[in-house]
Amino acid sequence: MQDLTPLRIEYVGHGTVVVDLDEVRLVTDPLLRNRVAHLRRAVPVDSRAMRGVDAVLISHAHHDHLDLPSLEKLGKKLPVVVPRGLGGLLRKRRFETVVEVEVDERIRIGALEVRAVPAEHEGSRGPFGVSAEALGYVVSGSRSVYFAGDTDLFEGMAELGPVDVALLPIWGWGPSLGPGHLDPKSAAEAVVLLRPKLVIPIHWGTYTPIHLGLRGAPRFLDLPPVEFAAAMKEVASEAEVRVLRPGESLEL
Repeated sequence: MQDLTPLRIEYVGHGTVVVDLDEVRLVTDPLLRNRVAHLRRAVPVDSRAMRGVDAVLISHAHHDHLDLPSLEKLGKKLPVVVPRGLGGLLRKRRFETVVEVEVDERIRIGALEVRAVPAEHEGSRGPFGVSAEALGYVVSGSRSVYFAGDTDLFEGMAELGPVDVALLPIWGWGPSLGPGHLDPKSAAEAVVLLRPKLVIPIHWGTYTPIHLGLRGAPRFLDLPPVEFAAAMKEVASEAEVRVLRPGESLEL
């Protein structure tokens, strides 16, 4: 039997996940601030989660996924992988190693191969900001991990699987979701297409609009994974579901 190196996943919160695989540490869409515009973080970030990161994967240009102050906390020497068209934004801020990719491009980060894959999500940075195609990433080494970024179901999603671990968004930061997002039910449908061994729901339970948290934690901070687990029971999938709260991790 082939020996597998440990795979460690830490759900930092929102779209931010630390993936430790084959002695490479990657972080996705780092959003590390306690306050972002009108959003307040429900769970503080453990600074230890960001130690020893080898590279950053950015899925798209929206401010809650490409947060320049959070990237600057990690340091401007750290390699940052972004959708093609966003590199100039980072270079203007003096980030030293910026790699631009588009769908089906593959790059090497240490022992890992990272492939850019499609995402069904609008990718512009506000009405007057830069625009680039939103992406997901499949990270492959001794095991494979799919990070979806922000996406809805899309044609060809089944071609990305099977994977060992799927990191799937199931919600957002408010009481409702706009187009281009998976909700608990459609995320369960995505699991059927992707055929992962393990699925970890992300993009939930982290941020809330300040005015909605004045009288206690809103239901959308805790309810999405419960609804996702219920939806998973209704679909024909053998995938294991592991729910991590922001700040929690698991090792396989």
